[in-house]
Amino acid sequence: MDTYTFVIDDGDINKRIDVFLSEEIEDLSRNSAQKLIENEKILVSQKLVKSNYKLKKNDFVVVDIPDPVSVDVLPEDIPLDILFEDKDLIVINKPQGMVVHPAAGHYTGTLVNGLLYHCKDELSGINGVMRPGIVHRIDKDTSGVLVVAKTNFAHQALSLQLKDHSMKRCYEAIVFGNIKEDEGTIDKPIGRHITERKKISTVTNSPKHAVTHFKVLERFSKYTHIEAQLETGRTHQIRVHMAYLGHPLLGDEVYSTRKQPFHLAGQVLHARELGFIHPSTQQYMEFKTALPAYFEKLIEKM
Repeated sequence: MDTYTFVIDDGDINKRIDVFLSEEIEDLSRNSAQKLIENEKILVSQKLVKSNYKLKKNDFVVVDIPDPVSVDVLPEDIPLDILFEDKDLIVINKPQGMVVHPAAGHYTGTLVNGLLYHCKDELSGINGVMRPGIVHRIDKDTSGVLVVAKTNFAHQALSLQLKDHSMKRCYEAIVFGNIKEDEGTIDKPIGRHITERKKISTVTNSPKHAVTHFKVLERFSKYTHIEAQLETGRTHQIRVHMAYLGHPLLGDEVYSTRKQPFHLAGQVLHARELGFIHPSTQQYMEFKTALPAYFEKLIEKM
């Protein structure tokens, strides 16, 4: 079972709870939210409510999403690029093209399938059977470093660092066009697009604070190689923010309509660096990964 908790702030007061949940929980439709309410899987401040309930400030919403009964997430002997591992956590360099956890259309070949084989039953259970140990995600076509929790204690400690923005996450990307500024900050709220539910956008009814810092590493004739550091960590944040700036990521077929001649598998985005306080030792740890081969070859071509 996956459990989500929300504390309602000023931006969501008077919003219907089924609308709110469909905006906040990825892949949850409004109809699915209504069914969860009917099945008494949602509590607001410890009370059952109806689908038309209007949220109030400081309402504490708890959502229990039952595990799918028809899908077994099985261990698979998938090679993992392990950067660090101990009894509390494991740090992985994820390749481009690998889905992090099972979901509709991707029940095998995911990072979770590989982790279940490697770690056996030593993964945090906080996020349920579909996402054991998963503290944060990177997109299928984004490569790079992420940390997975083995214990619930480690999971909670790492999640807190994500929440208070103290976890360091630095990316490299190639974007369309030449960015004039050598560096800058994009401070623009983002959320679910008002009509295209699978997209994140600055055009949204549920804006969430989002800040991305960027720095130019190298300019090419039609493209710019950048470093992007997350201050907040919203879904698709770098992709949406760079598109908002007028410089969408090269290869991004969701947030850009621009054509490119490189036959890419997806957006050119690599999670290069991750830093956090170890939950048990309280020591700061930092992991850096080299650019994947396709990224390096692309730079050479440019």
